[in-house]
Amino acid sequence: MSTASDWLHSLPALASLDAEVFDLLAKAATKVDVKAGTVLFRPGDACSSFLIVLTGSVRVQLLSEAGREIVLYRVGTGSTCVLTTSCLIGNEGYGAEGIAETAVSAVALPKDSFDRLITCSTAFRDFVFHSFGARLTDLMKLVSEVAFGRIDCRLAEALVSHAPQGGPIALTHQALAVELGTAREVISRHLKDFQRRGLVDLGRGHLEVRNVSGLRDLAASP
Repeated sequence: MSTASDWLHSLPALASLDAEVFDLLAKAATKVDVKAGTVLFRPGDACSSFLIVLTGSVRVQLLSEAGREIVLYRVGTGSTCVLTTSCLIGNEGYGAEGIAETAVSAVALPKDSFDRLITCSTAFRDFVFHSFGARLTDLMKLVSEVAFGRIDCRLAEALVSHAPQGGPIALTHQALAVELGTAREVISRHLKDFQRRGLVDLGRGHLEVRNVSGLRDLAASP
């Protein structure tokens, strides 16, 4: 049966840890497995562990008082959650919700061990803050896009990312709205316009990309 140590050896980002620090990490960490749809944390929850995702995807999203949702980012293989890191360092509760989009395997490191490794290991600290910085950059990009970006361009980019070769997309209008931080009605209106322009094909419970190059051109437009 595989252990946390076995999985940690598969992460290139941890290859620079010296043997003593790696041994401490492996002994303190435990491997966890959750099913798709599992809620990993909610706003206000205390943060007790630092998680490194081994396989699968975790969606971190924010829900407004009015019921609007927006996907902040996703945590994939070999990555960590910037919100978790922030909560551990600041001793604060979560401010968003984390859901396993797929079955997820991860390594969980208790807070006391996380604090000790952050203090004693430059390599571990670099690993944590490199991931933190990269995710923070993604969040700043999202804020800029939501505040200043054209929704038609962002929708076109999202469609291409989900179907880079064209074809069906297994997402509802509501799911796209959550991903882009807007209302379902806005997404539906733009998709109908895209259909009129021959970019997509719509039907009941059906969304298919027909013109990838056209969507790419729209996504890149100023």
